[in-house]
Amino acid sequence: MILITGAAGFIGSNLVKYFNDLGEENLILVDQFESDQKWLNLRSLKYSEFIQVDELFDHPLMRKAKSPFKEIYHMGACSDTTELNMDYLYENNTLYTNALIDYARRKSIPICYASSAATYGAGEQGYLDDHKMIPKLKPLNKYGYSKQLTDEWLLKQKAKPAHWYGIKFFNVFGPNEYHKGKMSSVVFQAFNQINEVGEVKLFKSHKKGYQDGMQLRDFVYVKDVVRGMVSLVRGKKSSGIYNMGTGKARSFKDLVTATFKAMKKPVKIKYIDMPDNLRNQYQYYTQADMSKFTKKLAKFKFDTLESSVKDYVQEHLMKDDPYLGIDRG
Repeated sequence: MILITGAAGFIGSNLVKYFNDLGEENLILVDQFESDQKWLNLRSLKYSEFIQVDELFDHPLMRKAKSPFKEIYHMGACSDTTELNMDYLYENNTLYTNALIDYARRKSIPICYASSAATYGAGEQGYLDDHKMIPKLKPLNKYGYSKQLTDEWLLKQKAKPAHWYGIKFFNVFGPNEYHKGKMSSVVFQAFNQINEVGEVKLFKSHKKGYQDGMQLRDFVYVKDVVRGMVSLVRGKKSSGIYNMGTGKARSFKDLVTATFKAMKKPVKIKYIDMPDNLRNQYQYYTQADMSKFTKKLAKFKFDTLESSVKDYVQEHLMKDDPYLGIDRG
């Protein structure tokens, strides 16, 4: 039995799909559907039980002396980087995660939890997932800080789960992100803009040394992300905080161009001014240092940006039903 939190969300539902493809359906899912379209992420997938977020720690499965879970994947959190209520983020992202990690420790269960590349702030300390660097990081937003607090808390604990993995996701894109609205990936937003008006709007650069559209990110496909997480957990690799990106920074212009090409449409980009409220917390460059991950999983390969975008666009976004299903990738 596998416990997956945030299971109706983007990365969580991709994990459910991945396990279904391995023939595993004895999954306990934790999330809240709310009023959006997250339920569609699970409609064509198989699992044993769905538990509301607020009810998890009081659920009979959690109260058993011997836990029935062989693995825990904690993807649940408020992932809105513009959320301003720090108390809300602390309660839902930090304390909830800490409690689940402590449960995994007490029950001797491997746990993989979602940290974030947002903890790196402006990148002034680089993007190295060395534990000695963690306390020096200065996130630019409250969301990043809520994730940073758990990373620091866990590293200070004398007693930890036997196998634990904090994953710093970089710019993840792919199927089942459709409910995320303004927080959805540039690929998804670009696809919609191309269909609606035939062009894509990107922010102008407001920093010397960067041309318009040449701001850089480490874009990584969600299908690679879930493979990477499961490979760490099931390979029982060394516990720790790991970056999850490709290790290759690419420009927004590259990403949008790949989207146009996957749709077989002419490239047309319009550059617009960045809102004032974003300029002071905008990252112009992120690139995951993947040396730790690569050392532990030397044979693991990430797909290229162009190939990943093509798969996402042609095998999902351009289909009548873009959601993940058991019979389709």
